[in-house]
Amino acid sequence: MRVVGVYSFKRGMETLQQKRYAPMLKEIYEIIESIDAQAHKTKKSKEKTKGYRMLYNPRSLNDAFKRAFLSKGWESKKTLCEYPERFYIADYNPPNPLRPAFREIDFVKNRVGVEVQFGKYAFMVYNVAAKMTIFHNLSFIDVGVEIVPVKELQAEMSTGVSYFEQFVWDLEHRGIADIDIPVLVLGITK
Repeated sequence: MRVVGVYSFKRGMETLQQKRYAPMLKEIYEIIESIDAQAHKTKKSKEKTKGYRMLYNPRSLNDAFKRAFLSKGWESKKTLCEYPERFYIADYNPPNPLRPAFREIDFVKNRVGVEVQFGKYAFMVYNVAAKMTIFHNLSFIDVGVEIVPVKELQAEMSTGVSYFEQFVWDLEHRGIADIDIPVLVLGITK
């Protein structure tokens, strides 16, 4: 695969080019380039609008990225969510105790966080506008990288997968908030 779109949100690229983070940025590009997209065109479409043809399989692509990142020493980071009960109204008692919940970031190495997203649009926005800020506040990361398909690749995936161009448009029009962290959005294709 290859990077064909680069969007620097809150100086994400400039931050990653600093000496401290540059080796991780280089590894990220190497990992992307090591993925053979054609090996993951394994999903038979059940959608009339897709012509019932073979599509790129998001789950298979995610697994390939996971193997590649882990092989280079990147780790998944998970944190327990302890939900407060003090916000319930006085006469409310939940019927069952809440099960433990977690937040997880795909890959972290030397304070660089990476999310690979071949899912719905809301997940891309959540990753950059919430999850990366949370993991920064928990002192796991300083800067993030979001890897997403460009429209060309998305057109050969199931309906509902979001893409780089759409995501960048929204970030541009959303603007930057004080709590945002630097994030580099990489648009990839086959």
